[in-house]
Amino acid sequence: MSAAEETSQTPDESPVPVVRELRFAYVAGVTPGKWTRRWEERMPDVPLHSFMSDDGAQLTVLRDGSAELSFVRLPVEREGLNVIPLYEEEPVVVAPKGHEISLFEEVALADLARETFLDVAGLGGPEMALQVVATGAGLVILPMSVARHFNVKDTVARKLTGAPTTGIALAWPSDTTDEVIEEFIGIVRGRTAASSRQPSAQQEKPKKEPKPDRRGPAVKKPKLAQRYAPNPDKGRGKGSRKKGKR
Repeated sequence: MSAAEETSQTPDESPVPVVRELRFAYVAGVTPGKWTRRWEERMPDVPLHSFMSDDGAQLTVLRDGSAELSFVRLPVEREGLNVIPLYEEEPVVVAPKGHEISLFEEVALADLARETFLDVAGLGGPEMALQVVATGAGLVILPMSVARHFNVKDTVARKLTGAPTTGIALAWPSDTTDEVIEEFIGIVRGRTAASSRQPSAQQEKPKKEPKPDRRGPAVKKPKLAQRYAPNPDKGRGKGSRKKGKR
């Protein structure tokens, strides 16, 4: 083969394997750490990426492909989505520091009828709304987890009774059929690794080779020589031998 022919050949380029990843979003107040840890234990070969989205973009991240699943705060528009409710959130009322609600452990919504309540969405979300509350402009009602997450200085939060609760749910596009996503959904719903509904448990596991017998080949024990003569009376009926001394 000539040198020209050798240089004209290109080396074999093996295709680079595409690594499957899973991306999910979550709204403020959701703590996905426990699900992430379980995922890393069961699916170490599939990287998991997460990011926080505000309530206004909790469905947008699914439609634009930024995330494959999203932990959302209900209610949401469910058209084209699968939505699994997970748990309810307790509401709290947040007031400026020094407000009279700080004297109580919990407050009834009916007792705050004369208070000025701010529009959280109109102020750009909970973080900005809490900043406005700190100035003394009014009060806001938030899920307890959200108020704790932002924890704005110069505000005080108390449990609120008589107010509607909110709920957290897991949402994903209804036309999605993916075993990786099904695995994540199962983890969130509390299924164990051995559950028959988990895709990872349905995969055929390799059969284990039998353990070697460490006892070695069986060795028969030699029969011991009979020390006494067989009893001639054994097996005879009663009285088959005369009594008396031998």
